[in-house]
Amino acid sequence: MSLAAASARGTGSARPLAERMRPRRLDEVEGQQHLLGTGAPLRTLLEAGSVPSMVFWGPPGVGKTTLARLIAQYTQAQFLTLSAVLAGVKDIRDAVAQAQVAASGLTPQATVLFIDEIHRFNKSQQDALLPYVEDGTITLIGATTENPSFELNAALLSRLRVFVLRSLTIDDVSGLLRRALTDPERGFGGRGGELPESWLQRIAEAADGDARRGLVLLETAVELARAEAHQDDAVLERLIGRGLRRFDKQGENFYDQISALHKSVRGSDPDAALYWLARMLDGGCDPVYIARRVLRMAIEDIGLADPRAQTMCIEAWQTYDRLGSPEGELALAQAVIYLACAPKSNAGYAAYKAARALVEQTGSLEVPMHIRNAPTKLMKDLGYGQGYRYDHDEPGANATGQQFLPDALVGTELYEPTRHGLEIKIGEKLAMLRRRRSGSTDREGDER
Repeated sequence: MSLAAASARGTGSARPLAERMRPRRLDEVEGQQHLLGTGAPLRTLLEAGSVPSMVFWGPPGVGKTTLARLIAQYTQAQFLTLSAVLAGVKDIRDAVAQAQVAASGLTPQATVLFIDEIHRFNKSQQDALLPYVEDGTITLIGATTENPSFELNAALLSRLRVFVLRSLTIDDVSGLLRRALTDPERGFGGRGGELPESWLQRIAEAADGDARRGLVLLETAVELARAEAHQDDAVLERLIGRGLRRFDKQGENFYDQISALHKSVRGSDPDAALYWLARMLDGGCDPVYIARRVLRMAIEDIGLADPRAQTMCIEAWQTYDRLGSPEGELALAQAVIYLACAPKSNAGYAAYKAARALVEQTGSLEVPMHIRNAPTKLMKDLGYGQGYRYDHDEPGANATGQQFLPDALVGTELYEPTRHGLEIKIGEKLAMLRRRRSGSTDREGDER
């Protein structure tokens, strides 16, 4: 592969490589074929010449800004851009004024207003856009890395088409890197040198689906290869270092990945569970947060099918507190493996939710008199505790037929054990106790 023999500071190349290699036509865009392929929705809209206001939602470096520029180019519209990090309502009004001037000129021209990081706008700033999106003064294109359904207000979101952009694959990034190396106008083509194929592959992997990151690494790799006068893989590894995978600690990736970990445990897939655990730790997630969530999994999804799971999670948490990272992370990994392989039951979780719903539905029902506390003579005289049978004094330590639920709820069953793990035994015992309580089977038959 050809490298630049001259510095990137040469004629016409003062701009960063990532900016120089920004696609100028749709067929130069890597990835996003679900939007731009033949018959795909965004391409169809462009070919029809009818482009609505929209929002691009996706991770960094996948082409949100590029697509906005191309849309303006294909529709021959004026292109205005704002950053929601820096702009306010005044900047929106100024952009609208420019759009109105363009629309009223001798050759009327539409305006595409691109707002990067649109989720950073507060409600009043988003509301300021509404009338101009509504009447077509501007075609709004927003870009966000956050879930629009959480970050954009309903009034604005209802006026926008949402297009989801995906991370680039390693092949997508590799194609972009090769084009940058060979492009004689914007890249490094025709100026001598060889870059090992292994370097391209490693850079594409390290880019982690981000085209901009890949091109920045490539540009630096070219400089390093020339400065070192050799192309040792150790040189490239020094450049790449230990890059963190995408993991926004309070954003979409965060909740998607903890959901994936939880569902992998619930689905009894220890391999997937370990993968998502490693992804979260690799991305910088607080291990104590993971320990807390893993403990919840033991209670919610394993429950009484294997009560040891809860104990193991508590011990793993305590182990992490004592050892810290990275050694303590092994305890969390072992707990995750155990949970994934353990028998599953949400019967306790479901029973508690049913009990809460029953309380809300039935209100403040009276405690049966025979199981009320009677610490004073007056309360005993009023009948508190009368007729109560002390279970430990009864055969089998169970007072057959004694009522504990309020009168209106007698016969209600909330906990239904599964046929998994220890709950098999619990279910058999509970069935016997319920039969005794209802008086449907004699004690001797149950004991046999």
